[in-house]
Amino acid sequence: MKRSFVAYVEYDSENKLYIGLIPSIPGAHTAAETLEELKEKLKEVTSLCVEETGEEIEDLEFVGIQNIEVEV
Repeated sequence: MKRSFVAYVEYDSENKLYIGLIPSIPGAHTAAETLEELKEKLKEVTSLCVEETGEEIEDLEFVGIQNIEVEV
């Protein structure tokens, strides 16, 4: 059975890495130098997390992304 998850991706310009995470799966995060490599690594870590937790992962509906600005 195939399942689909939303990945959140940011670029760390200081370390020159793409950072990706699957918000609906605790522990499903990784980093890579290219987007292609990041996608493959996210698939791998997501598969491992789903395998470990089984069917306990909820199917969440993606709504959107918002930028939040704060004073620091």
